[in-house]
Amino acid sequence: MKKMVLVLAVSALVSLVGCSKTDNYTPAENVSGEDIFYTNCTKCHKPESGSVMVISTAMANKDAIIQKVQKGSMGMTAFPNIKGEPAQRLAEFVLANSKTK
Repeated sequence: MKKMVLVLAVSALVSLVGCSKTDNYTPAENVSGEDIFYTNCTKCHKPESGSVMVISTAMANKDAIIQKVQKGSMGMTAFPNIKGEPAQRLAEFVLANSKTK
């Protein structure tokens, strides 16, 4: 039993480390927000019926989305090179195509 708990704990730790990585993807200056989303975000975020994501009211603004994309979180990869106009277009695409919970 102790071995099983240890194996599960180590597996969980390895999973968390893998989730909080950084991706060095750098979009072209003229790429659309939609292209950035479908190239990178759909690796983890699967579009839901009629929308690309369901976001909280706290995330329902461009600045919050851009910060989350660039810094990531415990469960989300950081994309620090998505900045400037491409970041603005990505945030606009997410806002225009998401539901707020």
